[in-house]
Amino acid sequence: MIIPEVGIGTDVHAYDASRPCFVAGLEWPDTPGLAGHSDGDVACHAACNALFSATGLGDLGSNFGVDRPEWSGASGPTLLREAAARVRAEGYSIGNVSIQLVGKYPRLGARRVEAEAVLTECLGAPVRISAATTDGLGFTGRGEGLAGTAVALVYRG
Repeated sequence: MIIPEVGIGTDVHAYDASRPCFVAGLEWPDTPGLAGHSDGDVACHAACNALFSATGLGDLGSNFGVDRPEWSGASGPTLLREAAARVRAEGYSIGNVSIQLVGKYPRLGARRVEAEAVLTECLGAPVRISAATTDGLGFTGRGEGLAGTAVALVYRG
């Protein structure tokens, strides 16, 4: 019997209006970008963290952190593809990943299906994404940043 393993991952970035916005593998024109070592794509970063958590491969920082200059400026999809390759190299298959964005923007609704298609292609497994606001509460509600949380289901063998 193959037993699934589950990982959870979170990522948060502050908005930075001087940068373009990339979230869920898509560019979001007229939306402030996200600060970070890479492109700040919290959806992809949370998914990477969930995959690494499920497989015991560390986290985003230990795999792609600021001490790794080769990942500076990397796109979220690039990191997600690499995370999937590392997970598979350890003998795991990926069942699926579910991502929840929390923040004022970007407004995911109209592009949700497009985002799911891009992330599914990057991962080589189904990805579902949704979004929520915090009704004005906390840093996400004040429009200071965007958070993402993901859950990954993987199988050994």
